[in-house]
Amino acid sequence: MFDNFNRRINYLRISVTDRCNLRCVYCMPEEGVKLLQHNEIVTFEEITNVAYTAVKLGIDKIRITGGEPLVRKGIVSLVEMLADIPGIRDLSMTTNGALLKQYAQPLKSAGLMRVNVSLDTLDPARYRSLTRGGDLHQVLEGIRAAQRAGLSPVKINCVVKNSSHEKDAQMVEAYGKLNGLETRFIHQMDLSDGHFSIVEGGSGGDCSHCNRIRLTASGKLLPCLFSEIEYDIRKMGAEQAIRSAIANKPACGSMNAKGEFYNIGG
Repeated sequence: MFDNFNRRINYLRISVTDRCNLRCVYCMPEEGVKLLQHNEIVTFEEITNVAYTAVKLGIDKIRITGGEPLVRKGIVSLVEMLADIPGIRDLSMTTNGALLKQYAQPLKSAGLMRVNVSLDTLDPARYRSLTRGGDLHQVLEGIRAAQRAGLSPVKINCVVKNSSHEKDAQMVEAYGKLNGLETRFIHQMDLSDGHFSIVEGGSGGDCSHCNRIRLTASGKLLPCLFSEIEYDIRKMGAEQAIRSAIANKPACGSMNAKGEFYNIGG
């Protein structure tokens, strides 16, 4: 599938929940957020139908996101359902890693191919502060479990305030090199003012080569993270929503005052 700017759209990001077991300072307020009702969140059957339809139309890369996807009950079963769809060449997940130790092998056995783990510092106290209570040791154990399970390559997503030369980022990069991990630096973004940049070591943020659409946890298809355009799969059906999202994908992101990173899979 190609959009109106001749970009091949082959990547679907699926947010399976707006819930998270951390409260990262750049993602959500300390007091938490108003969560979706359970009946508002897309079911596994709806997700699988969208994925199946998307693959039929040309999608071959799918990433599971959140919130934190590992807090979604039955997530291993969803991975298995998606892995059974013929034509997916890359099935991956982005996770904060806190629950990865217990899930890594079941996810691999279900058909997940690889993971990206969010890690912004190697300082336990700093990590606890950034995540408002997270345990760095759990994340590092999760990364090792993912490597043992063969969820390869394990990539590290490191959010930076201004530069990848910051102290925390340099610590993460050194850890990655020492442990055979690929590190990507994601500059802190702001949806409401349209502030974003190209991911260092990755492909995100480069509008001229953007190849993705997004399914939110509430069943909306977004052609762009930094746009308020959305198409409801429940009202339109999967195929029409997908075709509309691709047909109306903007040339470049601008701003999104309606969405938040925790519920649109940013």
